Amino acid sequence: MSLAENLISDAALDDAVKQARADFVARNPASAAQYQKAVEVMPGGNTRTVLFHEPFPLTIVRGEGCRVWDADGHRYYDFMGEYTAGLAGHSNPAIGDAIKMAVAGGLSLSGHTRLEAEFAQLVSQRFPAMELLRFTNSGTEATLLALTLARIATGRKKIMAFDGGYHGSVFVFKDAVNPVNVPFDWIFAPYNDAEMAAKLIAQHADELAAVIVEPMQGSGGCIPAEQDFLDTLRRETQRIGALLVFDEVMTSRLAPGGLQTRFNITPDLMTLGKYVAGGMSFGAFGGRADLMQRFDPRLPGALGHAGTFNNNVITMSAGIAAMTQVVTQEALDAVNARGEALRRRLQAMCREHRAPLCVTGIGSLFTLHGTEGPVRSNADLAGQDQRIKELMFFDLLEQGIYLARRGMAALSLEIGDEACDSFVGAFDRFLKRRAALFATDALSLRASRAE
Repeated sequence: MSLAENLISDAALDDAVKQARADFVARNPASAAQYQKAVEVMPGGNTRTVLFHEPFPLTIVRGEGCRVWDADGHRYYDFMGEYTAGLAGHSNPAIGDAIKMAVAGGLSLSGHTRLEAEFAQLVSQRFPAMELLRFTNSGTEATLLALTLARIATGRKKIMAFDGGYHGSVFVFKDAVNPVNVPFDWIFAPYNDAEMAAKLIAQHADELAAVIVEPMQGSGGCIPAEQDFLDTLRRETQRIGALLVFDEVMTSRLAPGGLQTRFNITPDLMTLGKYVAGGMSFGAFGGRADLMQRFDPRLPGALGHAGTFNNNVITMSAGIAAMTQVVTQEALDAVNARGEALRRRLQAMCREHRAPLCVTGIGSLFTLHGTEGPVRSNADLAGQDQRIKELMFFDLLEQGIYLARRGMAALSLEIGDEACDSFVGAFDRFLKRRAALFATDALSLRASRAE
């Protein structure tokens, strides 16, 4: 293909994205109107950055089971799954009844309740690495407390994090340390690079308090860790007396005891969030008893841990229902098997159609990337063409498949074979519709122009 033909193909891709946006606007006037109202009172009409996309985000007005409806009356299979928090679906009766029971008993009770100890016991039993634990209101808070504890317990200041990692709203590590991050003394390392990690840990041995890592990067693209990489982190942190912190806010649903058990590695501390409390605002951090005892208020010099809603009755009650009646290991095994099967089908279709796309993930979590792969770290995504992902997003949305703009999917327990078959059918139609834009000879030029 000549340079002129390459440029024509590239222009065609730009035109396709422009048309897809225009079609989206035409289909969603009510969402557009609602967005304009929001812009008047919130910067960019937004209070949660990840939900925004151009030209404007959909306004979701209700959900039931595994479906959601927007302000214009369109119905979608919800494969976004509230970025893993919506594991139970939108209308689970056991969780709903637990919330009603909590409300009937009174809110903001100004004291300890029976619910928090019961919930804590259930969480500790499910995640044995949490010998002792404390509740927070989000995964972000859980990360902040876990890393603060690590710095105090070790008497050191530096924290190692990995490119592509996400540990909450003030712990974002994509290509560089985010300017809104908590100003800890960060060491920035490449994900899945065991040799470099060992080198940096040795280099900062006297200063390193902790290494925080996701056993599969979630928001960073559902990129699984490699066994040697995690083994190296465990061995080297133990060698220098630093703490290993596993962020299992997203990944704890992927294996009994958390994804850490799949690698046979026990961290010193771990964090939870998202789905554990049935979709309510929730976070938790915990780990070795000798570390967590630092928060025991009976001890002299105990660390303080405030939070008006840490033990709020709605979250505690919903969490008990979720852990005992809904998010059973049998249910998790089923949704993870369904996710694995769906991911394999999508990946096979990418290869069949020779599309510049691939799928990474484990179990019920996966991400579609605008590159043929393989993808082992954030660096492998630098050349992906974001326009292809945008076309995929709009094409799937038009066909009733709702997933994250960045291509991430998180299956809920309510997602069944019918929803998965609908996803496969929509994806197949997308690949056929856009086949002319996927000319292999044009990929190198498109990648060089991608953001």
